[in-house]
Amino acid sequence: MEDNSKKLYTLLVYSENIAGILNQITAVFTRRQVNIESLNVSASSIENIHKYTITAWSDENQIKKITKAIEKKIDVVKAEYYLDDQIFFYEVALFKISTEVLLKYPEVSRAIRRHDASMMEVNPTYATVLLAGLSNDITDLFKQLDSYNCILQFTRSGRIAVTRSFEEPITDFLDEQERIENNSDD
Repeated sequence: MEDNSKKLYTLLVYSENIAGILNQITAVFTRRQVNIESLNVSASSIENIHKYTITAWSDENQIKKITKAIEKKIDVVKAEYYLDDQIFFYEVALFKISTEVLLKYPEVSRAIRRHDASMMEVNPTYATVLLAGLSNDITDLFKQLDSYNCILQFTRSGRIAVTRSFEEPITDFLDEQERIENNSDD
């Protein structure tokens, strides 16, 4: 029997860099009433191909339907979904904190060091802290800093991820397409 409980899935979507494709991809989630937790878009390691890293809480049946619907979009080359143990992933967070509180409470700087975060700038008014890590690490540091009421500003990136495979998941697909194209030219 299939487990229908919701899990956090990461979708990796590869497309040509065409205006409007992001809207088409997010519309698939909207139609199925699935909220996107994070979204990151960047160039991939393959020329002219962009990579969308999308996280969403869903059950496997629904995420399969979403992935298939996205892959049907004309400018999408490939879409696949993964659970956390199938990929390497990271996030980045920036914290702007009160310098006054930082200097007053040594526990604040200890928390920053314990999380291997970096002090990017310190001036008389504020300090900027950078943390690259897992979602739980970022949430934990946020809670610790927030308990001292020192956070002036906070932001975090969406998840970035690579698969555990040797190459981009679309490499074999693109190689096969090129082989088919070359054979049809003969």
